[in-house]
Amino acid sequence: MKKTLASVLTTALVVGAASTTFAAANPFSDVPAGHWAYDAVAQLAADGVIEGYGDGTFRGDQSITRYEMAQMIAKAMAKNPSGVDKAMLDRLAAEFREELNNLGVRVSNLEKHADMVQWKGKLEYTYRNDRRKFDDGGRDTIKRNSNTLTFRLEPKAEVNDHWTVNARIDGTYNMQADNDGSGGNDVDVRLKRAWAQGDYKNFSVRFGKFSMYGDEDINDTTMSGIDATIGNKDGFSGTLGGGRTAGAFTDNALLVKYDEIYGTNYSKQFAGIFSDDAANVAYAGIDYNRNENKGLFGGVRYFRYTNAASSELGDKRDNIWQVRLGYNFDRSSVLRAFYAHGSGPDVDRYDSKEKRSYAVEYDYKGAKADKKGSWGAWIAYRHLGAYATPAGTWDVNHREFKGFEVGANYTFVKNIIGTLRYGHNKRISDRYTDFSKSNEFFGRVEFLF
Repeated sequence: MKKTLASVLTTALVVGAASTTFAAANPFSDVPAGHWAYDAVAQLAADGVIEGYGDGTFRGDQSITRYEMAQMIAKAMAKNPSGVDKAMLDRLAAEFREELNNLGVRVSNLEKHADMVQWKGKLEYTYRNDRRKFDDGGRDTIKRNSNTLTFRLEPKAEVNDHWTVNARIDGTYNMQADNDGSGGNDVDVRLKRAWAQGDYKNFSVRFGKFSMYGDEDINDTTMSGIDATIGNKDGFSGTLGGGRTAGAFTDNALLVKYDEIYGTNYSKQFAGIFSDDAANVAYAGIDYNRNENKGLFGGVRYFRYTNAASSELGDKRDNIWQVRLGYNFDRSSVLRAFYAHGSGPDVDRYDSKEKRSYAVEYDYKGAKADKKGSWGAWIAYRHLGAYATPAGTWDVNHREFKGFEVGANYTFVKNIIGTLRYGHNKRISDRYTDFSKSNEFFGRVEFLF
């Protein structure tokens, strides 16, 4: 659909250009003072909604695309100038929803100018019931219940047109203990992430403590270091990075994760007994359609861990190759899978089943925070070998286990989402004396802001 000056004037009405008086001066040579759109164009330019061309012209009679119209709407949403007709803006946003969604990072970059510092976060209640079965003859089945409350803050501050500073702060409370932490370690406040990020056209770089590359599958952890990505998120992109992470192959890191899941304080109780040394990590990868918003997506990735901890890996290396593949059929139905293989001098002596990780998952729809009544469901099977899944954690499937998960989520009212999951797991190998099977029930309610 093509539009000319009429499209711009529609946006002009949105930002209040129909008012009778404007203080703004018109910067465009081809819109004379007597033109019927003079005031509207002048105010739009003053508000930063339209920019014209580099030669000082507006070219109002030139056809524009829906994508260009969506860019103007996005700027109007981000600038939110005085006199805005919010009802009209909402109708335009609904009409151009697909184009606005496809703008992705561009919309984010525009929105960040509205406030130099943005705050978002959530209050999250989680219930878990874990039933574990032992095969050693001495114990039958044990049950574990946990009730945890997490308060999360995620500030984002603008440094300049390209750079932002980001963070995540989590406060987790063990509701079963029901005290303020004065009698124990039932309250745990952590700076989970803190990093600087530079976003340029087809290039981005991160420095600090951030979510690791590949965190959607085998690397669900953070790292301290630097990485850079070149390419288009809808097309091909390449990533290169490295640093240190305490979430890979270290005993204490696993206890920290257990604390987060069950509200315990084992990582503090056993401090000094288990290694807390971090591992060096370097990685590289090529991905296609990282947004996963349409059609085919996937990629090939390589990770190299050098572990300085006095754990099972000693000071040896682990090399992991991973292949990801998926298809988004209609924005409501997504099939995804991955396969990862670990190798190295210390890894090779273990059960071959522990050196492989793979999973297949089917997702249907999904709860949207801003849409009451929206919902989603999924089913997955995962085989998470210890030496091909350095820090992979799902809510009801875990490293060193294989099993399936079913789940669903639902938006009760705007920004309140409920989630239910069930997982059935079995140990991959028998070299452990711990429990062999588990059935896990998971429930969560999130209050987003």
